[in-house]
Amino acid sequence: MTKIIETKRLLLRELNVSDPEHFFKLNSDPEVLKYTGDKPFLSVSDAESFLKKYNDYKENGFGRWAVISKESNEFLGWCGLKLNEEKLVDLGFRFFQKDWGNEYATESAKASLEFGFNNLKINEIIGRASVENKASVRVLEKLKMNFWKNGNCEGIENSVYYKMNKTQYNTLYSK
Repeated sequence: MTKIIETKRLLLRELNVSDPEHFFKLNSDPEVLKYTGDKPFLSVSDAESFLKKYNDYKENGFGRWAVISKESNEFLGWCGLKLNEEKLVDLGFRFFQKDWGNEYATESAKASLEFGFNNLKINEIIGRASVENKASVRVLEKLKMNFWKNGNCEGIENSVYYKMNKTQYNTLYSK
């Protein structure tokens, strides 16, 4: 297990081949996928195949990370950074419905921003969500990311883009 980030309640680690069942279940929930544009995996083996081919860590030095509860060691979802189709570093997150409302998205996303700016030396990170996905938009706003523009996000019309740069992050979150 490659641990990347630790917060008060969460451990973020690289996704790996021990995660396909969790990944399959997460991406099988229509409510979880409702605003993503993603299709569900057809089987656990499809999820396993995806994870075996997931090479963002090697290619970019970062990626989406499994979010694990420190208290229960339970897989809660994922959060992290990716280099998107526009060559922008994109913050994303996805959690099981039963874990919505527990602030896991905000906690793990804030830690991902910190890691991106301070450890990876990234200068700017964006976040995108469907306008209709009020919970995800709220997370981006809680992180104090700035509204940037409206657009289409990987085929999802009527998406909002937020962004933050390293200077803004350090001004808002420096101790």
